Amino acid sequence: MNSSVVGRGIALSVAASALFALFAAYTRLLSPLGGVDIFAWRIVWTVPGALLLVAWRSRLPQLRDLLVQASRAPRLAFKLVTCAALMGSQLLLFMWAPLHGHMLEVSLGYFLLPLSMVLVGRFYYREELARLQWLAVACAAIGVAHELRATHAFSWPTLVVVLGYPPYFVVRRTIASDSLVTFATEVLLLLPAAIWLIATSATAHAAFHLPVLGALLLPGLGALSTIALACYLKASRLMPMALFGILGYVEPVLIVLVSVLLLGETLRAGQLATYVPIWFAVAITAAHAVLLLRSR
Repeated sequence: MNSSVVGRGIALSVAASALFALFAAYTRLLSPLGGVDIFAWRIVWTVPGALLLVAWRSRLPQLRDLLVQASRAPRLAFKLVTCAALMGSQLLLFMWAPLHGHMLEVSLGYFLLPLSMVLVGRFYYREELARLQWLAVACAAIGVAHELRATHAFSWPTLVVVLGYPPYFVVRRTIASDSLVTFATEVLLLLPAAIWLIATSATAHAAFHLPVLGALLLPGLGALSTIALACYLKASRLMPMALFGILGYVEPVLIVLVSVLLLGETLRAGQLATYVPIWFAVAITAAHAVLLLRSR
């Protein structure tokens, strides 16, 4: 990959991370909706945004071709349904966690995720790691080791993140389609489940009775979601897997800041031994990215 392509991937990844972190605070504006309600409405409002984006990029023929291929090829259909289910579980967790005081646990999962992505890149895709990348992994591993020593286990929100995303990206890379088209297909597959959730939830119906919520805040959530996910998924195709995984450290750092400063969650002194080494990994990652672009 040339430097311009990698540089575009880095910019898209950082932009997506900033938007994802802000979603945690945005959910607090959507009262009285619960986490499952917000997830369902997010899918409903993301579908038109995704389709408009596909049309704007002149990718509607590709979307139609992918749907036709999936209807004729059970293996491709299974891959798309698997990706939709994996992505849906992550979106649901991300909408639920801020409302129930579990956003820091989710952020720890995102801290661990780049480690697993780097390992996937190294051992599954046979990508070589630079010395600074190994140093970043080592720093992050120190923080992870402290967390295991202090708590003896990881919470289930942490495990959902760290174990759910790697197979999603591995399967997704086997689908020979544009990233935006695949994303639009995934949200279309999630739409029936979202409609069913709204139809069976009394609290989800609040969007029909509160004009600001139904006509402004929820469509805004869908628009931000479309932009953030499209950037993130496009970035995953523009960089080596290891570099993409390392850059994943940016998002959990921002999530921690949002959780503490905006959501009122507490970062205890004992937890700093987990987070500080990982923040060093973030700094090393940024330095490596700059050096990579300059050298190329």
